[in-house]
Amino acid sequence: MNRHPLVGWLLLAPSLLLLGGLVLFPIVYNVWLSLHDKHAFMPVQAFVGLRHYVYFAQDAEFWSSVRYGVIYAGLTLVLQLLLGVSAALLLNEGFRGRNLLRGVVLFPYMIPTIVAVILWKWLLNDSYGLVNHLLLAGGLVRTPVAWLGKDHIMESLILTSVWQFFPFVVVTYLARLQTIAPELYEAAKVDGAGAWRRFRHITLPQTRNVLFVIVLLRSIFMFTKFDTVWLMAGEGGVSRYVRTLPVYAYARSFTYLQAGMGAALAVLMFLLLLAATAVYFRALRGDEAVA
Repeated sequence: MNRHPLVGWLLLAPSLLLLGGLVLFPIVYNVWLSLHDKHAFMPVQAFVGLRHYVYFAQDAEFWSSVRYGVIYAGLTLVLQLLLGVSAALLLNEGFRGRNLLRGVVLFPYMIPTIVAVILWKWLLNDSYGLVNHLLLAGGLVRTPVAWLGKDHIMESLILTSVWQFFPFVVVTYLARLQTIAPELYEAAKVDGAGAWRRFRHITLPQTRNVLFVIVLLRSIFMFTKFDTVWLMAGEGGVSRYVRTLPVYAYARSFTYLQAGMGAALAVLMFLLLLAATAVYFRALRGDEAVA
């Protein structure tokens, strides 16, 4: 078995080259780029070491982008969990039209992001949007609300993102719910356990691992989300009230043409996510030890 190890390495070589070319090389190049003052398009560059990182440590716009990113990712994550888990629990019950409703729930996740953003920008428009029309017709407001203005753009962005991405939570959580043995619930009912106690003592422990994965993935996805934020607010105007770290990195790279600083922002974003993930795993390990 061990007489010809070279053959095994030769068989693995195409996969290793592909992995290195698509994953390792971009990461290494980005770190290298972050240490240089590089123009985005012109062949002009100069080694500056850690100067970009020192600059961002004192940059108010960087910390503002981090704050907006945490707010955006945190609130969308919580709302996606609440809405997605509730919908999954409902769709796990037996009732007429359940299969049709399961298909309808997936609709927001299947449409392109640009379509979802255009749809919600039309619904939230303060001149002809359906949301303001319903609020005015119901007497809830006296004047149209500028949902896409500086005072409400973050709420509009969060609403759009939650609507589009909560089906991910529904599908993932529902798949785990369907593997729980019905006998557990039947035994709990015999013991007189109500719906809340069954959810707390059976459903939550059984779905703990999948919730861990959902929280981890959705946190990373939402913190690094670029397209929804960019399409919703664009650049200039109200964009500064929702400029998250990915949008700031894009602006540095392709608006200010500072590719080195954009790469440094990407590295900082990676380090922030790495630190948050490490804390998350540590907290989970601590909860398991207590349990």
